[in-house]
This record gives sequence, structure tokens and C-alpha cells, in this order.
Amino acid sequence: MKSAGVPTVFIIDDDRGVRQSIQDLVESVGLRAESFATGQEFLGSKRADGPCCLVLDVRLPDISGLDFQRQLTDAGVQIPIIFITGHGDIPMTVKAMKSGAAEFLTKPFREQDLLEAIQQALQRNRATREQQSEIDDLQKRYGTLTAREREVMSLVVSGRLNKQIASELGASETTVKIHRGRVMEKMQAGSLAELVRMADRLKLPSAK
Repeated sequence: MKSAGVPTVFIIDDDRGVRQSIQDLVESVGLRAESFATGQEFLGSKRADGPCCLVLDVRLPDISGLDFQRQLTDAGVQIPIIFITGHGDIPMTVKAMKSGAAEFLTKPFREQDLLEAIQQALQRNRATREQQSEIDDLQKRYGTLTAREREVMSLVVSGRLNKQIASELGASETTVKIHRGRVMEKMQAGSLAELVRMADRLKLPSAK
């Protein structure tokens, strides 16, 4: 892995001149740029672990940009894509945007339009990475709960009262209160509403 936190713009275009032109433009505004002639080169590279986006030519020699977009999605690679093409049409644009593309620019495009699209894509990626980091943290906290504490949490966030939980689990109210307190402490939840939001973000199944 290369240094984390530095925004990187990846460029995939089979035209060496276009790749170099975009790389020079990106580096002129202080961003890191890495360019590739094919999608496979990109997938085989050791990419920087930080905010990033991808400037992708729609027409590549080995695979179309739209197919490569789908390949990235299937591989779980979440990266905002800015499509560039000299052969754009409305159906292609609609398909790309519906599949999650950040922008679709038709050559020749203004340098400023590309730079603005890159900044928006990087901001989008920063937000996605931040959200994923928060979810990873919640999953770690949830992983510290015992099986019984998870049961209690599920019942608590579904709106059950301590008395009802005690009845369902065959435990005393005092025991339920202790488990509930441990759940709140381990999950670092300051209120029931916050615990409910955490369960929702973790996509935990609600108690019947």
C-alpha cells in the first residue's frame, strides 16, 4: 500500500497522449495521478489507500468502460467513476449514471469541467469511506457483545420493555437491566434512540 490519505486520481485510457494530458492536468492542481492503458493493469496494481476516483475511457481495447464498471462493482471495488468518451450518446450516458457513475464527459471537454468532476468525485469517495469506517467501528463494538447481550439488544431496539424482555428470555428484570447496561456501554450508545440508529446502520434483524 502507498501512503494513505492523499487523494489519488486513477486514469484508464488506451491513448497514451490522453493519459499523459489528464495526468499532467491532475498533478497541476496538487493531486496524485496514476495512469493505466487497460482495466487489467489497474486491477493488478497496488493502489493508494486514500480518497480516490477513476477517470475511465468508455472504449477500451480489452473491455468496454461500462463492462469494467460492472466488473469493479462485482469485485466490491467502490470508487466514483468519471467516464470520458469521444462517442457518447444519451442511452450510454443514462446507463453509466444509473450504474453509479459520478460524471460522463464527452471529448473534447473543458479542463475545468473535468477538474470539477474530479473534486466532486473525491468528496463523494471521502464521504463513502467515512461512512464505511463508522460501520466498521460499530461492527467491532457489536462483536464484543455476548450472545445474550445481542438478544437483549435486539429486543430493546424493537421497543420491548425490561419486563417484556425478562418474560421472553426467562430471566429476572434485574438481570435484563444488567445486560441492557452492558449493551449500552459496549456499544457506546448514549440513549435508546442512538442504539436504535446503530442497529439500523448494522442492518440487524429486528425481534419478532
